[in-house]
Amino acid sequence: MDSTETTPAALPVPLLELVTKDGCHLCEDAVAVVSDVASELGLSWHEIRIDGDAELTDRYGEEVPVVLVDGVQRDFWQIDPVRLRGILARAMGKA
Repeated sequence: MDSTETTPAALPVPLLELVTKDGCHLCEDAVAVVSDVASELGLSWHEIRIDGDAELTDRYGEEVPVVLVDGVQRDFWQIDPVRLRGILARAMGKA
């Protein structure tokens, strides 16, 4: 690369989290949706289980599954893959 070339700025990588609990059929569906969308976009994600955590249960217990992007609740109950792709694209500076 010569000195006149520039490298593109790195796109932001959003923190993608899914809040779930045991015995939740919607959570199972959400894991599949989040996993598929994250894979398509080349992102990692992690699951936060509220089981046994009183604070998380108080905060999210009635809404699980809950999608958090950069710590902000962005979706809950039935996770829509189209909506999630759009949220993540905006968070990555692609939209």
